[in-house]
Formats: sequence, C-alpha cells, structure tokens
Amino acid sequence: MTQQYLVGALSLILGELQVVAPNEAAVRDVVRLCQEAECTPPAALGPVVARAVMLIERLWWDALTRGETEAFIREATICAELWEFGVCASLLERADEQGDGALVTSPWVGLRLQPIRGSAALR
Repeated sequence: MTQQYLVGALSLILGELQVVAPNEAAVRDVVRLCQEAECTPPAALGPVVARAVMLIERLWWDALTRGETEAFIREATICAELWEFGVCASLLERADEQGDGALVTSPWVGLRLQPIRGSAALR
C-alpha cells in the first residue's frame, strides 16, 4: 500500500465512524483521530489505528449496554473494517506474532493487537 493510500483509507473509515457516532463527545473524539491521522507520518499511524479501535469498542459496548442492537452492529462492522485495515497495512499485528510492546485488548475478536512501529511495509 502506498503511504498516501494508508492515510486516505484510515480517514475514510474514521469518516464512517463519525457518521454513526452517538453523541457530540464521540464525534469530537473521531474528529481528533481524523486530524491526527492526517497530520501523522504514515509510518507512525499504528498508534492512531489502535486508539481508533479502542474508541469504537467503547462505543459499541455502550450501544450494547443501552440495548441498541442496530448501533452495535454498525459500530462493530466499522471496528472489524478498521482492524482488518490495520492488520493488512501492517499497522497492527496480532500480539501472538510478537510478544512485546504496548498491547491493545480487542475482546470482539479475542485477540490482543499491537501497533507496529517503523514497519518495513511503510518504508
């Protein structure tokens, strides 16, 4: 993937999340992540993707708690898309593939994810 494609694809996914964000606080969080993604060098996007996954997980758990099934499905779908993008772009990896560093717990897939710093795929 080209570096500009990575930034554009991440912005697109975050834009999808902004549309379904349930409140102003969530919209602000998504806008902040979008701005960070657009200003961060592509090789350093892993932590941005990891924070976006954590935000989406929080939103869909909140939706589940409130019994909002449709919101949960929309947000879980975006979360899966973001996770797949992060792994395929070598911005996230399964923790069992590398056992050190800061981990992001992702209960929706039962995996621990970890941002990749300085991935060779982005050089």
